[in-house]
Amino acid sequence: MQKMNPVVHFEMPAEDRQRMADFYAKTFGWKMQMMGEEMGNYVLAQTTDTDADGMIQTKGAINGGFFPKKPDWPAQYPSVVIAVEDIGEAMKKVNEGGGKVLGEPMKIPGVGIYVSFTDTEGNRASMMAPLPEKKD
Repeated sequence: MQKMNPVVHFEMPAEDRQRMADFYAKTFGWKMQMMGEEMGNYVLAQTTDTDADGMIQTKGAINGGFFPKKPDWPAQYPSVVIAVEDIGEAMKKVNEGGGKVLGEPMKIPGVGIYVSFTDTEGNRASMMAPLPEKKD
């Protein structure tokens, strides 16, 4: 039986990150964290309680984020991020399965290696190989 790779994060585009952050904070009570230029002006969305290490405390819940809309990026729609162990192997499987990897993987400091893809139905999704956990 093949190992399942879980959905661990959602992403949505935003034209005005402050307006978007205010909406989700006021409407759903989410905690929004504005990241800087070094993180691509990403906005983290905490939708459920986490521990000191940022790990989800509510079974089945996920957190997410918002990326700035850009005129030259493909398929800027709400999507999910799937956790994978090996980004290279997962990219190979996407291509072999009839999907298309969008660009090259990028390192997200302190998080992991990330790349988006389209599936056989034209849906955009992403995958991320998390950084190894630090051993104390």
